[in-house]
Amino acid sequence: MGPIERSFASHRKSGRIDRRRFLRRLGATSALGGAAVLGGHEVLHGAGLLAHAQAQEDSGGQGGHGNNGHLGGTVGQVDNARNGFDPHEILTDFDGGEVSKDSSGRTVREYEFVTIDKEIEVAPGVFFPAWTYNGRVPGPTIRATEGDRLRVKLVNASAHPHTIHFHGFHSASVDGIPGAGEALPGESFTYDFIAEPFGTHLYHCHSLPLVQHIHRGLYGAFIVDPKQGRPEAHEMVMVMNGFDTNFDGENEVYALNTVAFAYSKKPIEINAGELQRAHVINVTEFDPLNSIHIHANFFNLYRTGTSLEPDEFTDTISMGQAERHMIEFTYDQPGHFIFHAHVTEFIDLGWLSAFEVV
Repeated sequence: MGPIERSFASHRKSGRIDRRRFLRRLGATSALGGAAVLGGHEVLHGAGLLAHAQAQEDSGGQGGHGNNGHLGGTVGQVDNARNGFDPHEILTDFDGGEVSKDSSGRTVREYEFVTIDKEIEVAPGVFFPAWTYNGRVPGPTIRATEGDRLRVKLVNASAHPHTIHFHGFHSASVDGIPGAGEALPGESFTYDFIAEPFGTHLYHCHSLPLVQHIHRGLYGAFIVDPKQGRPEAHEMVMVMNGFDTNFDGENEVYALNTVAFAYSKKPIEINAGELQRAHVINVTEFDPLNSIHIHANFFNLYRTGTSLEPDEFTDTISMGQAERHMIEFTYDQPGHFIFHAHVTEFIDLGWLSAFEVV
C-alpha cells in the first residue's frame, strides 16, 4: 500500500475524510482538479478521488496552467458566467453609486445591496454554498470621497438575518449589528452616514453566528479617497479569502477575490513604468494570519490607507482578519512576476497570482 492509499485508509477508518490533510498529501494540483464537494453535483471522494489524483500524477497533472503551470494550479476552468462575477473584473470594478447632491451641496451616493443565497464555484469543480451581497463574493466595491454622504439600502432576500457593518465612523444606530441595523428575511434597512476617515476599509455582515456570516461571503471593499486626492495610478482591489468547503473549521481553498489560482492561470496585465496601487484586504476565516509577497520588487505600504505618506518599504506583509492596507509599486521592466501568500499551504491551495508586465 502506497502513501496516498495509506492516507485515505486512515481517514476512512475514522468515519470521514479530513479533506485539508488529504489535499496536503495529494498536492493541490491533483486534488482540486475535479473535486466537486457541495451542491447538486457529482462528488469525487474516496477511491474515485484517489483514482483521479493518481491519474493526474501519472500524466503530470499540470494541464492548462499557462506559463505558470510548474508552480501549481488546477485542472480545468471556473465558469465565471455561471458564478455571475469574474475575478479580473472585480479587481477594478469600483462602484460610485447613484450620485446626487443634498440641500447643503454635499455629494450623496446611494446603493442597494440584496442578500442572496447562491452556490459559487471557487475552484474547477469545487462548489460552495455562499451567502452574497448582490450575487458576488466579494460584494460590490463601494468607492466614495471623504465627506460624501452614503445611503446603503440592504434588502434581505435570503433565509437568514443579515446586516452590513462598515469599518469607519458612523452613529450607533447604523452600526450594522443585531439590534442596530439588522434586516430579517424579507425586510430592509438603510444605512445613512458620512464616509470617513479616508482609507482602505471593508464592510461585512455582523449577524450571528459571525463566523458563518463572514466565511460564507458577506463582505466587500469600502474605499474612501482623501479630499485632496492621490497621485494617478492603476488601482486594484485584492480581497484575500478562504473557503471551508466541508465545514470542518479549516479552509480547503484559498484565493484572491474568491477563485483559486485565477490570476495565475490568467495573469493581471499591467504596464511597465506605471504606478500600481492595490487595496489589499484580508477576510480569511479560520486562520489567524494571511499575507502577500510580490516578486522582484518592493512596495510602499500605507497602513489602512489612512495616510498620504508611506509607513514602510517592503515586499511582504502579514495581516489579521479585517486588517487592510494600501500598497504602491512600479515594475520598470516587462516580464512575468508572481505574487502570493507567504504560507506554502495557502499557495498550494489557491493563493498564487501573477502580473504580466508589458
